Amino acid sequence: MTVGLLTIADALQWARAELSHSDSSELDAQLLLMKVLDCARSYLYTWPEQRLLEHQQQAFQELVSARKEGTPVAHLLGFREFWSLELEVNGSTLIPRPDTEVLVEHCLQLALPANADVLELGTGTGAIALALAVERPNWQITAADIATDAVALARRNVERVQALHASAAKVEVVQSDWFLNLTPAHYHLIVSNPPYIRADDPHLSQGDLRFEPLRALVAENNGLADIEHIIRQSREFLAHKGWVALEHGYDQAKEVQQLFRNYGYGRIQTRQDYGRLDRVTSAQLL
Repeated sequence: MTVGLLTIADALQWARAELSHSDSSELDAQLLLMKVLDCARSYLYTWPEQRLLEHQQQAFQELVSARKEGTPVAHLLGFREFWSLELEVNGSTLIPRPDTEVLVEHCLQLALPANADVLELGTGTGAIALALAVERPNWQITAADIATDAVALARRNVERVQALHASAAKVEVVQSDWFLNLTPAHYHLIVSNPPYIRADDPHLSQGDLRFEPLRALVAENNGLADIEHIIRQSREFLAHKGWVALEHGYDQAKEVQQLFRNYGYGRIQTRQDYGRLDRVTSAQLL
């Protein structure tokens, strides 16, 4: 970095150059500087000639260096926005991704009771459960995850979001290996973004995926093992004509549809993500 204290404009220019390998270098630079300065994006444009303090410049340099090495921006910031909710994130869970909002949208369009009982499996940050909670205040939502750290993280996010959205549905976070520790119930909807990546997928060694837990990404049987387990076991936990909605790989829709048919589900439908790739499939237990 240039000797001396940089202005905001100079700091952003330097960071963009350092992160030029990324297709989001402009946004990354802004978000990291906003974190250091504890300011809104508008401040960066309003005061471009404002010089950073020494400790701010050092902190910014360290963040940009970490990002250059590949650390996800969400981990550096400590949060990620999902469904307009600011959620705490860390290395114990997947970083919520925009395409998963398609799963939330799809669930909201299903024919469910006004006071539906809903179960989210593999909740991670709690993103899906919380998005549903703010949209459907009368639902009763249980969110489960196998990892102790993820359960603790989800509970912190639940506490934060529900403090800001007093009308949101209550979300209970429990620790469970899929259904193993859950009491048999009659859920109207079971929703999940389970592991669905093949173990030999080259993307696992690229980008942000390098910093996320493999247990939340990879599944046996060509990425379908956990999906099949959920589809099969959900039969014991669904109410009459209850729904299952799952996120899956862009090339897995036909296999997921067939799994639903194999286990006696109907009204099967697949929805595309924002990139027009098959991403979500739901079905109703007949």
